[in-house]
Amino acid sequence: MEKSTLMRLNMIFMNRTLNQALLQFCLCLLPISVTFAQLTLEQCQELSKKNYPLIKQKELIAQTREYTIANVHAGYLPQFTLNAQVTYQSDVTRVPIDLPGLAIKPLSKDQYKVYGEVNQTILDGGTIKQNVAVADASSQVEQQKWEVELYKLKERVNQIFFGVLLMDQQLAQADLVKKDLQTSLTRMEASIQNGISFRTNADILQAEILKTNQRIIETKSLRMSYLDMLSIFINQPLDEGTSLVTPQVTSATEAADIHRPELNLYNSQKLLVSSQYNASNTRNMPKLGFFLQAGYGKPGLNVLKNEFDTYYIGGFRLNWNFSGFYNTKRDRQLMEVNNQSIDTQRDLFLFNTKLSLKQNSNDISRLSELMKVDEQIIALRERIKQIAKAQLDNGVITANDYLRELNAEDQAKQNETLHRVQWMLAQLNYKTTSGNE
Repeated sequence: MEKSTLMRLNMIFMNRTLNQALLQFCLCLLPISVTFAQLTLEQCQELSKKNYPLIKQKELIAQTREYTIANVHAGYLPQFTLNAQVTYQSDVTRVPIDLPGLAIKPLSKDQYKVYGEVNQTILDGGTIKQNVAVADASSQVEQQKWEVELYKLKERVNQIFFGVLLMDQQLAQADLVKKDLQTSLTRMEASIQNGISFRTNADILQAEILKTNQRIIETKSLRMSYLDMLSIFINQPLDEGTSLVTPQVTSATEAADIHRPELNLYNSQKLLVSSQYNASNTRNMPKLGFFLQAGYGKPGLNVLKNEFDTYYIGGFRLNWNFSGFYNTKRDRQLMEVNNQSIDTQRDLFLFNTKLSLKQNSNDISRLSELMKVDEQIIALRERIKQIAKAQLDNGVITANDYLRELNAEDQAKQNETLHRVQWMLAQLNYKTTSGNE
């Protein structure tokens, strides 16, 4: 092979390699959009949590707690203040002694003072510690409120998810009905050509097929509406081709205990009430601190020196406010009232939750019985429809007679589908309501 030919082949190979690498690089730069051919209930729940606007509140709660506690801890740091004062007084201190040859000039009635003061807490009676506890308890309450609101999202996603599943089942049933009608219409056309049947029967079947097409259109539209709502919750594009996986729902066992985030919220609220009470008690404790004051004024510390001068003073300061003891008994009573109010809310929640669980349990039992009867009805309706189909083929009955039996079978299957989806949703609702998922 000639040298020039080899060079051309090498250049072609290098160009193709370069183009492939460039294409891969460009594809990496394109925005990635996640599409789902199949979606499970677990995926929807996780995506809805991640994309729910309330999820941002969790980070804000953590930041609020961090900043609040940092502000409280600043109480351990030296506290600086700057003060300025200009006064004019009606009289001043005078020396009531007249000595020969000695004139003591009185102070000016206008006086000036600019000074800074540093205070360092040594003992605060537990104020900072209790305020930190209050900040922690407040953050925990907000966190539990967030958990409660986010928990409600599960029920909403479940409702929409099973709404799509119900539409899928109804579409599948409508397709089966349409196939039966088309099969019967084909046989009817053959019977008409053989002079066994009338054109009217074929027209009736054709009209029913069109009616079934309308039903399919409406069901698809409703299914797309559910998918649009689900798309908003999970923040992912969903189209008509999206398929939802029917979850494997097991029978819910009777809940011995309720594990809902609302119960943690009530516990957090009681902890907050207790922390606030303990923090209020710190005002009755003695407080010890060190202070240093330095300034410039007229007069200075020497009140007999009637001119501007610098000065400083430092030492320890003890404060003990006894007036807080007046409210100690009422504060404890107020704490008990608040705790009783929280306990009442907790009891009311448990009462309503147990009532809902009882209703869910009754719904599960009712739907289970209905599905057993549905199976028997469907078996009978299928036999009746098959007989009617054979009679229609032989010209024994009219198309209207056949449609009556076909629609009866279709309605029985729709009822079974509805009851089955409702049963699965009731099982999940029971677990969600009890918090035992």
